[in-house]
Amino acid sequence: MKFNAPRGTNDILPPEIEKWQYIEEITHKLFKNYNYQEIRTPIFEYTELFQRGIGEVTDIVEKEMYTFEDKSGRSITLRPEGTASVIRSFLENKIYGQAQPTKYYYIGPMFRYERPQSGRFRQFHQLGVEAIASNDPALDAEIISLGIRLLEKFGLEDFELHLNSVGCKSCRPKYMEKLKTFLTKNKAELCDKCKERIERNPLRVLDCKNQSCQAVIKDAPKITEHLCEECELHFSEVQSFLDVLNIEYIINPLLVRGLDYYTHTAFEIKDNALGAQNTVFGGGRYNGLAEEIGNRDIPGIGFALGIERLLLSLQAKEINIVEAEGIDLYITVIGEKAKKEAFRLLDILRKEEFKTEIDYLDRSVGSQMKSADRMNAEYTIIIGENELNNNSATIRNMKSGNEAEIKLSNLLKEMKQRVDKGEK
Repeated sequence: MKFNAPRGTNDILPPEIEKWQYIEEITHKLFKNYNYQEIRTPIFEYTELFQRGIGEVTDIVEKEMYTFEDKSGRSITLRPEGTASVIRSFLENKIYGQAQPTKYYYIGPMFRYERPQSGRFRQFHQLGVEAIASNDPALDAEIISLGIRLLEKFGLEDFELHLNSVGCKSCRPKYMEKLKTFLTKNKAELCDKCKERIERNPLRVLDCKNQSCQAVIKDAPKITEHLCEECELHFSEVQSFLDVLNIEYIINPLLVRGLDYYTHTAFEIKDNALGAQNTVFGGGRYNGLAEEIGNRDIPGIGFALGIERLLLSLQAKEINIVEAEGIDLYITVIGEKAKKEAFRLLDILRKEEFKTEIDYLDRSVGSQMKSADRMNAEYTIIIGENELNNNSATIRNMKSGNEAEIKLSNLLKEMKQRVDKGEK
């Protein structure tokens, strides 16, 4: 029987994994510079967390979640996003009793039952940040600038920041009624799904990518024209802090994001080189989420970035973030006695953090040298019976072709001189 990875998943193999490791390394370093601490939450949660947190009338909850019953009959869901889990952890562990704000970041796999396509998978990976327990608009600007700074670290510059305010529980209901009235008048032009959304969740219509719906919503009432005084002030201050950082943005009144927990600020970074699915990352403020899942009025803001989509963006711009790494030394062996000595030398070098390798398939010298070349070895030596008897071997620089006779007992010293000091 032949087994394949499930549809919508993929293996991340060398050398591709080196790009992922580099992204994670830069992420850890940059986020810690902004005083964000890593958090790790379970890959699965009780289903109700996402139903209440994300919103029951959303595509994610209605169609895309991987949900099942455990052996005790409890409904469990593989996490489709990270924010709800982080807030659940914040509340469960009573972090609100500590000095605030709390600033977290996470990196890990998420799961959604979507139609697999370029940049979209059923198991995908996100990195994200959450700043909890502060309503300061400066924090909104910090979150946005952090995401932009991360993209810049990877050489990405040609992108657009789209910005909006989606209001709050005070002003949004009035806007929703006006939007509902408008959509009802234009119901005939909407797709079947959006016709259902008019009564259940009209904001989701603004997020529809159907062309006929897009033609209707471009004339829809703008939420930015229906904000309460508090939301207007908050949105104005966010823009002011972005101006301080010289971050350019486009006000997009139709930007609502796909999750119901957003309030006030919503934003997306778009890369037009990616075509229709051009959002690299997005986020916003979710001041009602903690109250929805834990009965505590605690504000928060964050963003999530898809690592697969980041890699697509880098590929579209032909940006190579890592060079192929080779090894420091490949030891070619002739005979069992030489192999044991090479194995001993290998261990000595590895303890000193040299990347070294030998042959484990008893191949010919020629085949071993081809392996050294494929591994991009910087140096090679050949050890056989003569080399053992004379305590000497020829070390070869694979790039320049230069060779030198060295004592095997001095191999570590010789490698330190060549690799550490760059002597060729």
